Amino acid sequence: MFQRILILSASAGAGHVRAAEAIEKAIIQMSAAREVRHVDTLDYTNRVFRNLYSKAYLEMVNSAPDVLGWLYDYLDQPWKNERRRLALDRLNTRPFVKLLEQYQPEMTICTHFLPAEIISWLKAKRRLASRQAIVVTDFDIHAMWLCHHYEQYFVALDETRVHLEKLGIPPEKITVSGIPIDPVFAELKDKRMMRDKHALKADRTTILVSAGGFGVGSIEHVIKSLLELRHAAQVVAIAGRNEELRERLQALGCGLPPESQVDVRVVGYTTEMDEYMAAADFMLGKPGGLTTSEALAKGLVLVIVNPIPGQEERNSDHLLEEGVAIRCNNLPALAHKIDRLLDDPQRLAVMRENVSSMARPRAACEIVSRLLSLRA
Repeated sequence: MFQRILILSASAGAGHVRAAEAIEKAIIQMSAAREVRHVDTLDYTNRVFRNLYSKAYLEMVNSAPDVLGWLYDYLDQPWKNERRRLALDRLNTRPFVKLLEQYQPEMTICTHFLPAEIISWLKAKRRLASRQAIVVTDFDIHAMWLCHHYEQYFVALDETRVHLEKLGIPPEKITVSGIPIDPVFAELKDKRMMRDKHALKADRTTILVSAGGFGVGSIEHVIKSLLELRHAAQVVAIAGRNEELRERLQALGCGLPPESQVDVRVVGYTTEMDEYMAAADFMLGKPGGLTTSEALAKGLVLVIVNPIPGQEERNSDHLLEEGVAIRCNNLPALAHKIDRLLDDPQRLAVMRENVSSMARPRAACEIVSRLLSLRA
């Protein structure tokens, strides 16, 4: 058992925070530490820097994804410009450094590269004795995740492990764990029971759409494209806390003709995402590392729509190569692509087998178990 574990995320997108929360829950369930604390690193930076990391990132996702993709590729140069980047990060993270030096954790677990870089520097200067674990939250690894002082990397795929080894990371310091997700996604829940619980039809192909993964306005186009499906289906659109979006989608679903082959069910904010995934057959959306890992854990074939250039493009490549996803870049052809898959039960069965092989529902617990073995 560890005395104090500090889990460090950054709220630049929701995935890093959700991964940290999953690890925190696993640590508590496994009684792996006397004290565990999760901190958003950006809470300990200045406001300008915090906005650059969070708000600017989200604005670029929605308004300039191609620029974001260019930046992703431009900065993906291993071990290059690290001193310049570290100098900038050190300048803007002084409150975070103070937190680390005061708290003195026995183990730090980073689900974002920003805290990992600062901790590596503090370890090099002998200002921090904490062991460091770095948990990569996408299927691929970017140069920004690389640092010099750490005890263990946790990655999603064997290919990512090989990539790290080629970049000089010792094999014994890399664990292929999968991306950590809330342990609730490892719980087996009967599909028919979940459909009954959430008032869904038992005999229809069910497509789960996470509306939060799309830019403003485009989700309606996705739903309208799905209305052209030949196969009887029900679309469950998760609108989250966006009440305006929920009302618009609700109006769209209510305006369907009686003879429509497709039903639309709109859900607002929910804490039962694992149950909606258990009720579904497909997950449609953008291939973020966390949502994708959750969907795989629940056995869902993925339908990828317009991934963001950069990490989502790379995630998409891995998912297509593993045979767990189809991809549609042109919404007018979306229904056709799904109908074509439903017309081929053998192909769909193979994809579901691939999903089962790729899923790592207990990744968070595997990470904690590995860290405990390092302490022994």
